[in-house]
Amino acid sequence: MRRELILLLVIVMLFSSLVSGNVAYGCIPEKLVEPIVSTNWLEANAGLKNLVILDVRSSADYGAGHIPNSISAPFEMPTSAWIIMKDDLLLELPDKEDIFNSLGTLGITKKSIVVIVTAVPGPSEPPYSLAGATRVADTLIYAGVKNVAILDGGYTKWVSEGKQATTEVPVVNETVYNGKVKKNMFVPIEYVEKKMGKSIIIDTRDANVYSGEVIEPYADKAGHIPNAKSLPTPLMWNQDGTYKSIDELQEMAASVADKDDSIIVYCGVGGYASSWWYVLTQVLGYKNVKFYDGSAQEWVRYNDMVLGY
Repeated sequence: MRRELILLLVIVMLFSSLVSGNVAYGCIPEKLVEPIVSTNWLEANAGLKNLVILDVRSSADYGAGHIPNSISAPFEMPTSAWIIMKDDLLLELPDKEDIFNSLGTLGITKKSIVVIVTAVPGPSEPPYSLAGATRVADTLIYAGVKNVAILDGGYTKWVSEGKQATTEVPVVNETVYNGKVKKNMFVPIEYVEKKMGKSIIIDTRDANVYSGEVIEPYADKAGHIPNAKSLPTPLMWNQDGTYKSIDELQEMAASVADKDDSIIVYCGVGGYASSWWYVLTQVLGYKNVKFYDGSAQEWVRYNDMVLGY
């Protein structure tokens, strides 16, 4: 046992040395990479064993230029490797077998260190692409991939710093992915209804949608799930698409829930909620966070919303 503990410490120290140039965003102890990595980290560790760089931008954007050795795996609505439409609901989780097949096609194994790359939207555009990256990250974690990270600032920051880009498409070594899904991470509407008044429900949509001032096209009833607290996802990013500091993220999270609370996150269709699930669990260390990916689009079919703050 003592020998195993020493070996584990050596491994942790070794991989800690790989994060030079990376702002510390916390790290789950058993992970070999931080949940948010910098462009400098990725550049310095491009040759890391088992590294898979997933570019989730559109195929056209990938074809115009991408990080060397990155693999194209677009996050696209209504259907892609990461999401499906089910019962007319957007951004639903694909079947386990389909996810596993997709991961195998991308050359991903349980030992892979996966870094997800997206693009930062323009100043007047909502940060849907940033939320798409966290949705991919959440799906990988659900499928049993432990070492998942998001490139802070994405491809936009990478090229703005003059780092190398290419149009060369790498050869993917396809494999058979064998994983174990993270049960009870995604929860159905019945779970949310049962936990009303027992769990803290966090609405991650924009504040004006939460209050009912704005109605999104996905849900035809204004307002939010009763007793839900507002924690708008766009607040977690700086204007350049990088994540705010861990202290700022912790302050935002602590305004609605403590680390030992039972929490359910939701949004409009399952995009924004994925960002707070990722930050709460992977960055801040919250232990009991569920993801209701049916979100408001499903809730309003069977239940009412409430208005105001």
